[in-house]
Amino acid sequence: RLGKAVRSEGRVYFTGGVSALLLGWRETTVDLDLHADPEPAGFFEALPALKEALEVNVELAAPFHFIPELPGWRERSVFIARHGKVDFHHCDFYSQALAKLERGHARDVRDVEQMTARGLVVPAEVARLFAEMKPALIRYPAVDAAVFAARIAAYMEAHA
Repeated sequence: RLGKAVRSEGRVYFTGGVSALLLGWRETTVDLDLHADPEPAGFFEALPALKEALEVNVELAAPFHFIPELPGWRERSVFIARHGKVDFHHCDFYSQALAKLERGHARDVRDVEQMTARGLVVPAEVARLFAEMKPALIRYPAVDAAVFAARIAAYMEAHA
């Protein structure tokens, strides 16, 4: 529906529960987290009808709204399908994993475990990308860098 409703080409990236649902480790999600880049013309106008038709909450959210943007995230984002003028992708699983580890909720940790078990992320690369992004955390005052680092260390220990 979204692909048909927009007036120009663009990309939509799914995050969180949408990826988990599409890849089969969750049966439901409470909302659709998505990010458009580049945003197709008519994207925002199409969202209310999409939300109503699917009877689901739509959130404009991506990992880099909560943690620093990782270099290469677009290239690592996995293509799902093209509908109409829109290419749909899973947002970079490394960005998703790091954002979930930062948040640290039990469901988020389970999601990262599923990403790891399915080979969508590799622990050593999660740690490398965390180290690369760590200096930019100063721009994210809501993130406690020490707590985040401890969560990464615990994840790495669990996968040693």
